[in-house]
Amino acid sequence: MTTHTDTPPPPTPPHKPRRWPLVVAALVVLGLAAQGIWSRHSAHAALEHDAQAASTLSVQVVEPQHSARALDLVLPGNVQAFLDTPIYARTSGYLRKWYFDIGAHVKAGQLLAEIDAPEVDDQLRAARADLANAEANYALARTTADRWQQMLQNRSVSKQDTDEKVGDMLAKKATLDAARFNVSRLGQLQSYEKVTAPFDGIVTARNVDVGALIDAGNGGSAQKELFHVAQADKLRVYANVPQAYAQQIRAGQPAFLTLNETQGKRYPGTIARTAGAVDPTQRTMLVEVSVDNRAGELLPGAYAQVHFALDGSATPLTLPGNAFLFRPGGVKVATVDANHRVKLVNVTLGTDYGTRVAVAAGLTGGERVIVNPQDSIVDDTPVRIVAAHGVNPASAPQADAEAASAHGASGAASANSSAASQRRPAS
Repeated sequence: MTTHTDTPPPPTPPHKPRRWPLVVAALVVLGLAAQGIWSRHSAHAALEHDAQAASTLSVQVVEPQHSARALDLVLPGNVQAFLDTPIYARTSGYLRKWYFDIGAHVKAGQLLAEIDAPEVDDQLRAARADLANAEANYALARTTADRWQQMLQNRSVSKQDTDEKVGDMLAKKATLDAARFNVSRLGQLQSYEKVTAPFDGIVTARNVDVGALIDAGNGGSAQKELFHVAQADKLRVYANVPQAYAQQIRAGQPAFLTLNETQGKRYPGTIARTAGAVDPTQRTMLVEVSVDNRAGELLPGAYAQVHFALDGSATPLTLPGNAFLFRPGGVKVATVDANHRVKLVNVTLGTDYGTRVAVAAGLTGGERVIVNPQDSIVDDTPVRIVAAHGVNPASAPQADAEAASAHGASGAASANSSAASQRRPAS
């Protein structure tokens, strides 16, 4: 019989605890801590950036620009007829008859009125009688002098007597000439009884009527204008060009007129002549523009606007009027350099174009000029360039230049006084 002995089971190895959950938990904790630290760092950096951006001055800039096209210089003009003449009487009397009233078209030499002057007629008749008497006396004196000269050759008379006869003839000749001149004078005076038109034109005024006393002013009294005649098929338009543009205005250049009552219509003309000098009182140069008015659309004496086309390439750099700083040391502009810091530049102002002002000296073009700068702005101030209402700062200067060109230089005057009124000097 086999005996079975109970064998004890092998011992079970001790149970080792699992550590990976702890590792995972530690990693999670470290990740959350790192995320918190990073987010706090990012928030702090963003806060510092925002604070720095908020502390930096935000500015808008423009670039000085030449006009993209020719400037339209607009000036007030005085429209006058090419010939405009008042008609006065040269002889006194009463108006017998007039033939043309206002608005009538007359030709040169056409009779306008007749003056009744019987005194002049009688004086002319008397002068003609005196002339006939002088002619007879001269004829007798000349015949006598010729005879005495012939007798002197035969020694029949003395030389003294002959000289007396020749002298008498010469005196009678002078009397005859005086009588002829008197007849001619009175004949001219009588011709003035007929008032005629001096040239082709329009009667613009008639100031007398039949029976009116006509005084030629011989007694020192003021004369009264009888008629006024104007030749309006060609007009003269005078405008005073400011000194800043005087060098650009030349005879033969085109120009055109516009009227407030005929909006959109242009009347072409040509610069006929210039005064060639600047008026020391107004600092302007008188310019005459010739305009063809055969259609009769323009009226002499009217007010018009004269447009002169100026060469845009000859115009100086321009900036908006709100880009200037008026300091005790002179006019300055605030520019932004490559490091985005302010640099103040002294400039010399030129002509005021209205919305923009010319810069005669101080800028070369391409500078970034701050618009609406603070009066307290100083050199080396850090700034940040921003766009105006979503406009690209690079495109804003060109738009400003086009606006200035379209505006023109209406009523241009000195910019030193006009621009100074837009901003007060900094204290």
